[in-house]
Amino acid sequence: MAGTADDGTAHDGTAGDATGRVRRYLPVAEHGLIGDLRTVALVGTDGTIDWYCCPSFDAPSVFAAILDAERGGCFELAAAVPARTKQFYFPDTNVLITRFFTEEGVGEVQDFMPVADQGPEAERHRLIRRVVCVRGSVPFRVRVAPRFDYGTRPHTLRTAGDTAVFATEGLSLALTATVPLEADGPDARAEFKLAEGESAVFALDEVGGEVAPRRCASREAQEQFAATVAYWRRWLAQSRYRGRWREMVHRSALTLKLLTYAPTGAIVAAPTTSLPEQLGGERNWDYRYVWVRDAAFCVYALLRLGFTGEAEAFMEFVTRHVSPGDGRHSGPLQIMYGIDGRTDLAECELGHLEGHFGSSPVRVGNAAADQLQLDIYGALIDSIYLYDKWAEPISSGQWDDVCSLVDWVCAHWDQPDEGIWETRGGRKNFLYSRLMCWVAIERAIRIAHRRGLPADLPRWREARDAIYRRIMDRGWSKERQAFVQHEDGDVLDASVLMMPLAKFIAPTDPKWLSTLDALTRGLVSDSLVYRYDPQASPDGLRGDEGTFSICSFWYVEALVRAGRVDEARLAFEKMLTYANHLGLYAEEISHTGEQQGNFPQAFTHLALISAAFNLDRVLG
Repeated sequence: MAGTADDGTAHDGTAGDATGRVRRYLPVAEHGLIGDLRTVALVGTDGTIDWYCCPSFDAPSVFAAILDAERGGCFELAAAVPARTKQFYFPDTNVLITRFFTEEGVGEVQDFMPVADQGPEAERHRLIRRVVCVRGSVPFRVRVAPRFDYGTRPHTLRTAGDTAVFATEGLSLALTATVPLEADGPDARAEFKLAEGESAVFALDEVGGEVAPRRCASREAQEQFAATVAYWRRWLAQSRYRGRWREMVHRSALTLKLLTYAPTGAIVAAPTTSLPEQLGGERNWDYRYVWVRDAAFCVYALLRLGFTGEAEAFMEFVTRHVSPGDGRHSGPLQIMYGIDGRTDLAECELGHLEGHFGSSPVRVGNAAADQLQLDIYGALIDSIYLYDKWAEPISSGQWDDVCSLVDWVCAHWDQPDEGIWETRGGRKNFLYSRLMCWVAIERAIRIAHRRGLPADLPRWREARDAIYRRIMDRGWSKERQAFVQHEDGDVLDASVLMMPLAKFIAPTDPKWLSTLDALTRGLVSDSLVYRYDPQASPDGLRGDEGTFSICSFWYVEALVRAGRVDEARLAFEKMLTYANHLGLYAEEISHTGEQQGNFPQAFTHLALISAAFNLDRVLG
């Protein structure tokens, strides 16, 4: 019997695998995340690894059953008898534990990826699955079924006792175990029984070059378990947050850390691709890249908590890879980059994969990379401003880059663009884009004043003031008595919630309070906030979507700043109930409360941190 959710219930959605046995799709929220700051794996509540790319976030998948139950590949490890399961994180770490409750005993699988900074061990990309029987006795079964390159590339399998090597062109993975392994076509299998106190270990390594297969004995697994726990607890100990929602805030911080790529300092928007914004819909995108906006917001959230190292690493990424002046038609910056700084992120569809619960197409790459999104300049320069203020002063070279960007914004802020939501329905004069252009100039002026740095301040002030007047004049709808999505329109958009958060308008200004009331009536559903109404503002795509969780946390902050603290606290507590059993969030929430979209989503977790921080500050 397949494992069940942490409350013991089963889920719908099945697909036959190559053996004819029925295997169900687990909903997005029925997963936990482990990683080594280079890549991640999603582990289902049934003990199956449904998603894993090796050796990096944006590499082709090895296990992708979450996108195709038959062709995607997976790493099953579960009790061989009917079992209830529960899943939790080892406290204050990214070590995941899945427990199996059977009639004969209780067993658990400890999943983790050791974090190695450099040397051969960093290239091993080791994934360890340690199985322990804690009460009675429990039989277990294992099936390791890699399907390389999104299930398109065949592989060879060589087994010898407790070692199996899966090899394909350009990538070889070695599975070592403390129990005998058997070949089953292209897969490796094992069945074993553990008595109370006994354990078994499975380690999956990338091998080749200087990295040779190496057994992971029980003692070594224990040592690496302890070292991994110590690493995460050392990192989390830097947090300055002591507020009411410490567990959720720290889980969000740990999740954001898992989304960082240590070799370059990049921060990905999410570690998955094509998890649908609506089951059966086409809004399926690849988020395994560095969005300038998302990563800059992450820097803000992590700096708030005291994690300056991640901010410094991202600033180094920006300096090295996101320098202005490349002459692109979309402006001096691309809206997103590869984790290695590359700019070519060509989008294609994988027609051989059916998609999560049949939601196609499955996409890799992202065509939105070529869009013009003016708001990224404000997000980036705001993060630079905060880094300069809270971490360490930016360098003269970095200031030169900031000046180049601000000069460009002064010359181009008034053009239409695709906007923050990356719509594919044509460019418009989005209010949010104007707002963040104002932020870019205003924050740069602050840096110049505080540091006494050279700048064309008269030009900057003139452009800043022109943007302010344009927003107040053409972004305000007299009919709606609200600030709206784009100039001279009347469509509501949740992105305007950033207006008081960015300090553009006083949070108690009558125009803002009227806007907040209009948003509450038009886009809010039980504390959950829709981005906009795609029927009223066509975005070039079919189907609907759920509420957008970053907007829901922005709404909490806006209520706090408007003095509606009781409403804000209730909305925040309600949002916490939509997290999964581990405190993780996808991008959106469906009308029935299910997680939708890529998972977990950096946007959501950084907004949770900011909302908790500001709510705590008001509550005292």
